[in-house]
Amino acid sequence: MKFPSRPALASSCRAAAAAAVAALALVGCANYFGLKDDKQIAPSSQFEASQSLPAEGGQWPTLDWANQFGDPQLPQLITEALEGSPSIAQAQARIAKASSYIESSKSALYPKVEGSYSWTRELYSENALFPPPFGGTWYSENNVLASASWDLDLWGKNRQRLGQAVSQEKAAEADMQQARVTLATSVARTYNTLAQLYALRDIAEREIKNRQTVGSITNDRVKAGLDTNVERQTANGNIATSQSNLTELDGQITTTRYELAALLGKGPDRGLQIANPAFNRGGAVTLPDNVPADLVSRRPDINAARWQVEAAMHDIKEAKAEFFPDVNLAAAFGFDAFGWGKFLTSSSRQIQFGPAIHLPIFDAGALRSQLKGRYADFDLYVATYNQTLINALSDVATQISSIRSIDRQAGDAQRALDASTKAYELAVIRYKAGLSPQLQVLNADENRLAAEQTVTNLKMRRRDLQIALIKALGGGFDATQTGLIVPTDAPASAATASTSPATHAASN
Repeated sequence: MKFPSRPALASSCRAAAAAAVAALALVGCANYFGLKDDKQIAPSSQFEASQSLPAEGGQWPTLDWANQFGDPQLPQLITEALEGSPSIAQAQARIAKASSYIESSKSALYPKVEGSYSWTRELYSENALFPPPFGGTWYSENNVLASASWDLDLWGKNRQRLGQAVSQEKAAEADMQQARVTLATSVARTYNTLAQLYALRDIAEREIKNRQTVGSITNDRVKAGLDTNVERQTANGNIATSQSNLTELDGQITTTRYELAALLGKGPDRGLQIANPAFNRGGAVTLPDNVPADLVSRRPDINAARWQVEAAMHDIKEAKAEFFPDVNLAAAFGFDAFGWGKFLTSSSRQIQFGPAIHLPIFDAGALRSQLKGRYADFDLYVATYNQTLINALSDVATQISSIRSIDRQAGDAQRALDASTKAYELAVIRYKAGLSPQLQVLNADENRLAAEQTVTNLKMRRRDLQIALIKALGGGFDATQTGLIVPTDAPASAATASTSPATHAASN
């Protein structure tokens, strides 16, 4: 059996399909005339950010950004989290599912070949279709058939479906990268919270000792008749309050350890095994040059949003292709006979061949409605991309502004701590010498305690903002290094999403 060559077959089918399209256009076939969309993604240059995000010659975060804080335990915890977190496993499962869609879509581009065999034993009725000697007799029917079919995809519908699947896989990969960045920075920020709690605990322990010292002085003054039992009970109450604060901090430390264990994908006991943090200040905070322009390739969430736009673009092209004829070629060859004697002989051959053309003439607006829905999805993803870009720029600007503000506060806070510490020391000396009342010491102590807590909290807050800025700058992600960069020739507007010259002509 000889079939026509593929080029000749495709050429003849294209000519037939074009003729069918022209004929149907004259009688008013289904079309998408008047349906269009001019929405497009916003370039980063559209959003003014030169004052908020000045060029400072800094470097983009690298994947080993955690090393800058000088605590070897932190990178180990991040690695453990990335290897064992269920959230990363969920993201990987989504990628695998998207990859399966690619394989399924790709299969539609190629011919399909199937084979079948059936054997049927049947008693034919004497009073039905087959007269005697067939009627009233048992016969066995053997049927073997090999069939092949091929959707020519003249208008690119299947190719667009494949492109959509590829874009969805890329979006899933970018989402996984975002999950990795979010998890890594969450571990670092929670670890920093643990460090902050331990620093505040050290302050609380020193405060207990200070108040015990004041209590001892008060006892001596009561014995000397300089103070009363009121001052003694006040001192004892302050010691108990400080011990209560220490106990509360211990509870918060345990809770934070449990939070870290959950981020690591482990049970709560894992958190109890984490050593006390040994952070340093971290590296200098300077913004890279061209942040608005380069942030597009550095933030995985922006890349994920961009790939969703690409997927929606392919959906639009696929929906447009639905308005045009589907041409399928089908052929089959086999044998069909009663009994076995003549089953595989030439007289039992069965051969089928012919094209099948699906023509959408009148569908009550179903195809136009579908295309409208695809345009709506495209508008949604474009708006999502634009909002993601705006949020990303705002995120970076907010973090860097907050860090600069804390740097300005830090100097004043340290000077306040130095002054309040000296005031407290002088008040204790004067109280011990009988030159000032207990209230003056307590006020000086409260001021010194608040100033020390403020300095500590500012240091920890600054480091937390450093980590947040690392996340805002992409956490070491680079689309150009991961194969997730969107092709430069990809369309940015649905208005360019024509399926073919013929499609574009028919739509107008």
